[in-house]
Amino acid sequence: MTTRQTSLRTRSIKPNDNISFPIGTILAVQQYYERLGLPAIFGRHKRRGRDINALVAALVSYRLTENQSVTKAADWINRDAVLDTFNLEGFEQRTLYRVLEIIGENRDEIMAGIQDIVFSLFDFEHTNVNMDWTSFVLYGTQCPLGRYGYSRDHRPDKQQITLGVSELAHPINLPVGMTVRAGNVNDQVHFNDTFEQIKDRLRKGSLVVFDQGANRKDNLDCIEHHKLNYVTARQINKSDEQTWIKDFDKTKAELVDADRGVYGVKRTYPSRTTYLYFSEQLYMQQMSSKRRKVERLLDEALQVQRSIDTNRGLPKRYQINNPLIDCQYSYQTKLAQLSDDEARAILQQASITGREGFFCLVSSEDLTAKEALIVYRQKDSLEKIFHSFKNEIDISPLRVWTEESIYGALIIGFIAQLFISLIRFEHQELKHTSPKFIKLSLMNLTVTVEYMSAGSQRHIYSNFSPAAEVIVAQNHPFG
Repeated sequence: MTTRQTSLRTRSIKPNDNISFPIGTILAVQQYYERLGLPAIFGRHKRRGRDINALVAALVSYRLTENQSVTKAADWINRDAVLDTFNLEGFEQRTLYRVLEIIGENRDEIMAGIQDIVFSLFDFEHTNVNMDWTSFVLYGTQCPLGRYGYSRDHRPDKQQITLGVSELAHPINLPVGMTVRAGNVNDQVHFNDTFEQIKDRLRKGSLVVFDQGANRKDNLDCIEHHKLNYVTARQINKSDEQTWIKDFDKTKAELVDADRGVYGVKRTYPSRTTYLYFSEQLYMQQMSSKRRKVERLLDEALQVQRSIDTNRGLPKRYQINNPLIDCQYSYQTKLAQLSDDEARAILQQASITGREGFFCLVSSEDLTAKEALIVYRQKDSLEKIFHSFKNEIDISPLRVWTEESIYGALIIGFIAQLFISLIRFEHQELKHTSPKFIKLSLMNLTVTVEYMSAGSQRHIYSNFSPAAEVIVAQNHPFG
């Protein structure tokens, strides 16, 4: 018996001018850009008399593809095949900066135009809205908006800006507003800008849902003045401790979440309803955290005591508010008279407040405890949008300098996120997929431009995934 051997042929590779690049994001952007009527919005704002629409669409496509600096964006777009796709001529890098500045200069009109189209194009079941705020790191110190403030990115060493986003609530989850303030503006103050931008689009009676950071009386009054309702969190106070918490009885409370062991009670007043919840899961998490803190403070006090005993310098880091350390005039500890268990008891008494596991909501509507909690928890979808902004759309840290160009860059990022959210909204099979998955599905769809004789071209599309086919294939003639 003879064995047949298969010989492998080596294909010859000849240098050529063919180019291959991701096309899926470009096709999706072009599709939604036209459907939303964005050419009319951006067409009013020109650069040296030239329509900026093609450059705006190219920038949004870049945000959803490689997404680095404006310099890299110029390189990415300035390839012949990409220029042809957008019907563009070659341009200098500064052109993109000027486009961003134009967008920033006309930000209010542009955002209002986008909102007009979104609300007119889609027949939303409701207009309940979630609102939240975050911060974005800036490079450099030249931007007038840049300030040091509370950093959600854990970069207190960097100047930042704050960003407010409003989102149509579950099950729509569509960003419909964006506001920008200086990096030291807190949520209570920023609330007004974000609310003013969206309030006239909401139906009477709609719920405005936001975190306790923006909860203050004049904000709540403003919501009610416009015939809207709210659900928000508030801090637990001394009065709650002396009444609700002291007398809280799980057996008499409503079980609102069996999986997390959440029980709730409510009190109804003429102008609001207040809800107190106890979560067994939250209680265990907070107590575990406080036990770790107790051991950390005890170890810290022991280190200070050893330094005192040996007449050495103090540890480089120690907490001035450690209950076991007295440093008014000289450094001393209470450990000489205490056993470890007694020291732990002092620390526990100082750390444990009795509020562990409890949290509080307030609403202008008389919802059940379960309804209020569900509505408030659905606000977490905004955290996913912020995550997408910072990781998938990747608009941070910002690498532009003027106030107008920062606004422009953020609006480009907002449009990119809006397109991603619209894809999930319109295609139920993609409803629960991540922005990262959608972005990668589109990026994987490529086109190879094969340059033929006599200057003709052939376009070869490759790597269709089911998701990419759903998004773009039905709306474009491929061949």
